[in-house]
Amino acid sequence: MTEKLLGNLAEGIVFVVSAPAGTGKTTLVRMLTEEFEAVIESVSCTTRAPRAEEVAGKDYHFLTQEEFKKRIEKNDFLEYAEVFGNWYGTSRQYVKEKQSLGKHVVLVIDTQGAMKLKAQGFSAVFVFLSPPSIEELKQRLVKRKTEDEETLRRRLSWAGEEMKLACMYDYMIVNRNLKVAYGVLRSILIAEEHKTRIKTH
Repeated sequence: MTEKLLGNLAEGIVFVVSAPAGTGKTTLVRMLTEEFEAVIESVSCTTRAPRAEEVAGKDYHFLTQEEFKKRIEKNDFLEYAEVFGNWYGTSRQYVKEKQSLGKHVVLVIDTQGAMKLKAQGFSAVFVFLSPPSIEELKQRLVKRKTEDEETLRRRLSWAGEEMKLACMYDYMIVNRNLKVAYGVLRSILIAEEHKTRIKTH
């Protein structure tokens, strides 16, 4: 078998990527999945309504409040959290299945969910993506035109809280330049796959 930069492990690694809204996390993770067949993005479940450009099953699995509640009761989620009145969760079965196929699974999740996984001792590599500043983030969100003024204010306030948790992650990338940020993120995945790991089972 030919060795590749990524995709040589029998069991894939989970990468947790958190960032304030508007930092570029979705763009960067999609760049990874486009370059490397071995990298996939976990599709989260959410109770929020889809945005105009979003596709069900690709961007999110859109669930009703009732469906989401049932999944919580069945312990279907690795983690779940409420953000701005909507619920988000990661399917336990989906992540395990993809890992067993040798895929590296990227969870693009909120800091609340990431900290829950850390507290559980969940085996993953935690990456925080930060904007250069709150002011820069505000400009990006205004340009995006997906938030009204009140939502924008709450997002920026929450972003400040999220950025305080960056020190809890294994890596932090400041997205000043998309190409540079991608190079760093790409390097992290490659290095982590080639890291020596002591087998405990």
